[in-house]
Amino acid sequence: MSVAGERLGQYTLHELINSGGQSDIWLATDDANRSFAVRLLRNDSIFALGERKRFMAGCETLRACQDQKLIIGYVEHGKIGGQLALVMEYVEGENLKLLMNSGDPVLTDNIAQVLIDFATALEVVHDRGFMHLDVKPENVLLTRNGSLRLIDFDLAQPIPNPPRKLDRLSGTPAYMAPEQLQKLPVDQRADVFAYGVSAYELLTFRKPFPGENADEVLRRQLDRSEFVRPRELNSDIPAELEKIVNRCLEKDMEKRYPVTSVLVHDLRQALYVA
Repeated sequence: MSVAGERLGQYTLHELINSGGQSDIWLATDDANRSFAVRLLRNDSIFALGERKRFMAGCETLRACQDQKLIIGYVEHGKIGGQLALVMEYVEGENLKLLMNSGDPVLTDNIAQVLIDFATALEVVHDRGFMHLDVKPENVLLTRNGSLRLIDFDLAQPIPNPPRKLDRLSGTPAYMAPEQLQKLPVDQRADVFAYGVSAYELLTFRKPFPGENADEVLRRQLDRSEFVRPRELNSDIPAELEKIVNRCLEKDMEKRYPVTSVLVHDLRQALYVA
């Protein structure tokens, strides 16, 4: 376990920012006193082959998806000071889940731009040939000035053509598309569904298909008898925006947005953002 003050190559660890299931993220500075976020794989032994492989694949995908400020900035990755690490830009902000739970005005006052930027970040990933496969509010950071960053690419995979079954079921069931939960072939439209779940939640403060487990979530996704339209929960939602969210949430992947660029276009039209 790393500690504050520890040196990793040119970086000095200062503060533990976040601790997840397999890794820790530290605020660090380099020898020029520039700030970075350093992600360290907690189990870095040669026997943790699966964790190491996912970590490295996520780093490579993040590097390949660098395009604009909507994706967390990549600096370097690999063995640094004897530890497997990913060095990223450091941004001061919170994830959308925390902001939503606290009712923070930085989210509520900028919700239209957040929805567009969130979808545009996914467009970047898809245009680079990858599907994220872990799209959820928790994996989107928002700064105090409303600047957005998509993070956590550990589950990302190249977009298959045609769709194919995933080797393993990973992610958060509440945001998974029906085809994922049924272990059927998937492609980037699984991300579109997860975006729809996230958008619904950000607009209504509840999930469209709540459930205690994957089976219950899937039942609600397929049945739809208990589905509540977004505008029934929040009358301020524009009708066109509701149509967009509902299209993202189609249980039949063929009825969803086929490409994210069309989703972004429709969002801009519905929210009057040029």
